[in-house]
Amino acid sequence: MAMDEQAYLDREAGLERGLTKAQITMIGLGGAIGTGLFMGSGIAIGYAGPAVLISFGIAALIAVIMVFSLSEMAVVHPTAGSFGTYAEIYLGPMMGFIVRYTYWIQQVLLIGSEAVAVGIYMSWWYPDTPVWMWAIGSAAVVVWVNTRAVHNFGSVEYWLTVIKVSAIIGFIIVGLSRIFGVVGDPIGLHNVTGLAGGFLPNGFSGVWMAVLMALFSFMGLEFVVGTASEAKDPKTAIPAALRTMAARLFIFYILALFIIIAFMPWTETGAKVVTESPFVKMFASAGIPYAAGIMNFVVATAALSAMNTSIYLGSRMLFSLARGGYAPRALGELNAQKVPMRATIVTGVGILAAASVSILTPLAYNYLFGIVLFGGLLVWSTILVSHLRFRRHHHGADLPVRMPFFPYAQILGLVLLAAITVTMALDTDFWQTAVIAGVPWLVVISIAYLVWRRVSRGSTAAS
Repeated sequence: MAMDEQAYLDREAGLERGLTKAQITMIGLGGAIGTGLFMGSGIAIGYAGPAVLISFGIAALIAVIMVFSLSEMAVVHPTAGSFGTYAEIYLGPMMGFIVRYTYWIQQVLLIGSEAVAVGIYMSWWYPDTPVWMWAIGSAAVVVWVNTRAVHNFGSVEYWLTVIKVSAIIGFIIVGLSRIFGVVGDPIGLHNVTGLAGGFLPNGFSGVWMAVLMALFSFMGLEFVVGTASEAKDPKTAIPAALRTMAARLFIFYILALFIIIAFMPWTETGAKVVTESPFVKMFASAGIPYAAGIMNFVVATAALSAMNTSIYLGSRMLFSLARGGYAPRALGELNAQKVPMRATIVTGVGILAAASVSILTPLAYNYLFGIVLFGGLLVWSTILVSHLRFRRHHHGADLPVRMPFFPYAQILGLVLLAAITVTMALDTDFWQTAVIAGVPWLVVISIAYLVWRRVSRGSTAAS
C-alpha cells in the first residue's frame, strides 16, 4: 500500500474494533431490511403489479455489482469513511468531500423517513396519537443507543435484526404452505397471473417505475463497509458479510413479495400513498388471530433497526469528515468508550429535524425517501467509478477479493443508475422531488468545498 493510502487509514484510527462477523452481517441486514420492504413494497406493487418481481430482480443486479466492487476496496482500505475515503483517494478531495456530506445528509433523511414509518405503524394501535410524536420519540431512542460503546450497539442491532429476519422466514414458510395447500386449501397463483392485465398489468413502464422503489429497498448494503474500521477482522469479515447478505436479501425480498402478490390481489396491496404495510394488510385479511398485530410489531422493529444502523453510519461519516479536516475538529474526537459522541449527537439533531417533517405533510415518507434515493444513486455511482480507478491503480495486484466481469459489470451498473436518475427527473408524482432537491444540494456542497479549500489554503499560508 502506498504511503499516502496508509495515511488515510492512520487518520481515522482510534475506533474500537469490537464488532464480530455475525454482528456485521446483522448490521448490514438490519440496514437493508426496513421500510423499503415492509412499507415501500406497497408502492412498488402499485406500479408494477405481480411483475414487481422483475423490478426487484433488476435492482438486485445493480446491488450485487455495487457490493462486489465495494468489497474489493473495503479489504484494502478498512476505514470509517469507507466509500467516501475511496472517492477521496481515487477521484480527488472534492469528490470525497461531496460524497461523504451527501451520504451524511442522506442518512439523516433516511432515518427521518424510517421514523415517520414507525409513526405510521404505531397508528395501527394508537390512531389518535399524531404520527410525528412517534417519529420524534423513536429517533431520540436510536440516538441514545448510538452513544453507547460499539459492541453494545452491535448486540442491540444483532437482536433487532434477528427478530425481523426470523419473522420474514416464518412469513415465507407460512405463506408458501398456504399458497400450495400444505396447510388448508391451496390459494394457488390466480392473483399472480389470473387477474385483469395478467402478470404485466401496467406493462414494462410500470416495471421500470417499480425499479426506483426496489432500488431504494436495497440501499443499505453499503452499510457493512462502514463497519470495517471497527471490525475485529475486516479482511475476512467484510467480504463474507457482503456476499452472504446480498444472497439473503435477494431471497427474502423476492420470496416475501411473491407471497404477498399471490395471497392478495395486487390492487389491494399496492398504492402510491402508503398508509399501512402490505404485510400487515395481508395478515389482517387472512383472519389469523393476533397475526396482524404481531407483524405490525415486527415491521416497527424493522424500522427501528434500520434507523439504528443508519445513525451509526451517519455519525461515522461525519467523524471521517472531521478527521480529514472537512468538518469541525471536535466532531472527530472520541469519548472514553471510543465512540464519536459529538458526531452522533449532531447527526441526531438532524434526524429529529427530518422526522419533524411529518408534522407538515402526510406525504412525508414519500418525499423523504425520494430525496434519499438521489443521494443513494450518487453514492452507488461514485462507488462504481471509484472501483474503476481502484483497479487501474492496483492493476495486477493479488487482491483478496475480485469482482467478476470487470469492467463490463460496472459500466452496466452505471448505465442503469443513470437511466433511473433520468426517470426520476421526468416523473410527476413525487420522484422528481429527489432531483429537485438533489441537484441544488450538489451545487451548494460543491461551492462549500471550494470555499473550504480557499479558507483552508489561506489559513495554511498565514501560519
